[in-house]
Amino acid sequence: MKELDSIPKTLMEDLLGLLRVRVKRGVNLAVRDVRSSDPYVVIKMFNQKLKTRVIKKDVNPEWNEDLTLSIIDPNHLVKLTVFDHDTFSKDDRMGDAEFEIFPFMEALKSNLSGIPSGTVIKRIQPSKENFLADESCITYVNGKVVQDMILRLQNVECGEVELQLQWIDLPAAKGV
Repeated sequence: MKELDSIPKTLMEDLLGLLRVRVKRGVNLAVRDVRSSDPYVVIKMFNQKLKTRVIKKDVNPEWNEDLTLSIIDPNHLVKLTVFDHDTFSKDDRMGDAEFEIFPFMEALKSNLSGIPSGTVIKRIQPSKENFLADESCITYVNGKVVQDMILRLQNVECGEVELQLQWIDLPAAKGV
């Protein structure tokens, strides 16, 4: 675990674990170049910033890329922004959204012993208070808790991003 050695001791003491955010795909993203866009996603939480690779000329990109956030405080929002990569000018914004991880973290604390794989632990409905485009389910699958969500992008004419959350326990972390 070479990576863990590079994390400052105080961070390790406060670390609950890691959240793997799988950025699955974009749907009907905005056109920012002549006929298409070269989208990528940036995810920010507190002082962490991660990004996917750029997919050229595609408004329905399939990233299927895992980004991993260190979780210290489950009350922080995760902010997601989609950009259009431009070679000779500043990258254009293609919308943004944010999501809470608190409901997911609460589901991790549930007593899940003996429940069958595929069991839905919690359902979160779209509302004015969140960016969900559709119902988001937190599900127990093959011994792991996962949450699938589709986020409707704001500050743009169209577009959605599909994500999946999964928790990664670390032996040296506090845990949930």
